[in-house]
Amino acid sequence: MIRKYPKKKKKLPSKKRFEDKVHLHFVASMQCCFKTMKISQNCKGPTQAHHLLRPWDGVRGMGMKSSDRNVIPLCMYHHGLLHTKYGSEKAFFEAYGLTENIGKILARNLWEDHNPEDIDKDTPF
Repeated sequence: MIRKYPKKKKKLPSKKRFEDKVHLHFVASMQCCFKTMKISQNCKGPTQAHHLLRPWDGVRGMGMKSSDRNVIPLCMYHHGLLHTKYGSEKAFFEAYGLTENIGKILARNLWEDHNPEDIDKDTPF
């Protein structure tokens, strides 16, 4: 007997991304990181917690945002520029004369300042 339909593949359980609403609120309550670092005074609108496109902790799959550990404060203006004009954090940060890892460094520092019990000594930056 020939089977007409292929066997259904079993889905592997997906790894749930880490969420922390308290940390998101903490980051969103800060000033835009560009204003804090005195790089730009053109900040406009309220601060938003931007989830890094290339996280320092964990992975980010297609169509997924990174975990809530990987957020930096950006005003609406800079957040919009990142996504519309530059499209990548590398191009965005380099346009302001910063290294591409500055977002990862900032996100990690914010996480560790807010959660000192959860410090990972093995991360390279």
